[in-house]
Amino acid sequence: MIRARQSTFRRQLLLQLRLFSSSPAPPPPSSPSDKIIFKREESANDYNLIPTYPPRPSFESFSNPLHPLSQTVVFDGAPDDPYKPSSTPLYQTSTFQQPDATSFGKYDYTRSGNPTRTALEKQVAMLEGARAGFAFTSGMAALACLTRLLNHGEEMLVCDDVYGGMWRLLNKVTNRQGITHRFVNTSDVEAVVEALGPNTRLVHVETPSNPMMSITDLKALADALRPRGVMLSVDATMMTPMMMRPLDLGVDVVVHSGTKFISGHADTMGGVLLTRDPEIEQTIAFFQNAEGTALAPFDCWLFLRGIKTLALRVERQCSNAQIVVKHLQNHDAIKTMYWPGKIMLGHPKSGIPDNQIQVHCNQTNLFGDEGGNSLISFCTGSEKISQRFVEACKILKITVSFGSCNSLVELPTAMSHASIDPELCKVPKDLVRLSIGIEDVRDVIDDIDQALKFALELEEEEVMAGEEGENGRFDSKFEELPRTPAAPAR
Repeated sequence: MIRARQSTFRRQLLLQLRLFSSSPAPPPPSSPSDKIIFKREESANDYNLIPTYPPRPSFESFSNPLHPLSQTVVFDGAPDDPYKPSSTPLYQTSTFQQPDATSFGKYDYTRSGNPTRTALEKQVAMLEGARAGFAFTSGMAALACLTRLLNHGEEMLVCDDVYGGMWRLLNKVTNRQGITHRFVNTSDVEAVVEALGPNTRLVHVETPSNPMMSITDLKALADALRPRGVMLSVDATMMTPMMMRPLDLGVDVVVHSGTKFISGHADTMGGVLLTRDPEIEQTIAFFQNAEGTALAPFDCWLFLRGIKTLALRVERQCSNAQIVVKHLQNHDAIKTMYWPGKIMLGHPKSGIPDNQIQVHCNQTNLFGDEGGNSLISFCTGSEKISQRFVEACKILKITVSFGSCNSLVELPTAMSHASIDPELCKVPKDLVRLSIGIEDVRDVIDDIDQALKFALELEEEEVMAGEEGENGRFDSKFEELPRTPAAPAR
């Protein structure tokens, strides 16, 4: 009986195998003439002339018929895949088989190129209208590659309230490579032009700057630098391609820390460089490959997933932030507020000049000319009050980053900008930075209100504690599950 069943099983298995083998084959790959093969003999036997990354389309003059909010979703990341997946596959591989012993295919080694990374770089380039985009292991890796555009003896000018990580890179790393830098108020275009020297090669800005929200007029600065042969780069992390496209304003290189909004879920790290200049493109590609700073496939896949909700998240975060700003505008505990939205024009507590707010409104595009963003900075007039406020927040988590789905809070001088020399740091010690998330804004406001109320009660020295978690935060705690099921009672 058992042997009969085994024989029947074998017949069924063989039948299934024959049916599988005779099923229609997937569409064949493109003909040999269509394959991308790089022959050594076609490169004058010079290995260094072989492209360091696979060819991809330029989006410099691409006119996308879709609205920006749709472009994050309607994108084919794997057009060459014969199975036409609805979601870009993860090519979790380090190497690729080559066509023959002396030639290279489209991909050979993931450090140089990977289909998942190509998909990410193409989509970000599409969103920014770039000729090419390059994904790096972190925002700082992208900024470090940016400095490779300069040679020994050349100089870069940098906005005077730059991110702490960039300040450390300039003062501890690039200066050892013979690249000098000076800080300048880039919100004043004439001051930047006057500061240019014979060796100035690049001007790097943040707009809005982090966390002081200083605004640089990108078009005016680009127009002033281009005739003088000086490149302009901007760290547009705070804006995302949804709110601003700096390349359209004349900027040469755009930087994003993808860890923030592009990821949006605080679960991976990465950075992006984008350009329309073919020479800059080739330089970035060379150094990305030579120094091995390209983003790994799995992280690229996470970013591709994050981009699908980028528009929704940014729209909700900015909308929530505007409501929070309106609520805090006249709060007695707030002495100065930094938020570049139109509703702050003429407000006595605004720490940003009206002309800068107007510039910001003119060069952003998500909410028409309303400006704004999802980050809010404010000063309380007391370092102690600010610290107590941050520590009293329950929903807003204390972290160094921003752009996550969750609302976040920090004291920049103690965290994200702690690497800056205190004597040179322009960020007030009592400045608080909020990153508003996608929660119900009523809960965010309630949390801010209770934290401000608590912080103002300076006579109470003990730290708030409660059953919800340390300092009263809403951290989920669960008893450890038993390792093995409990023995039944007898």
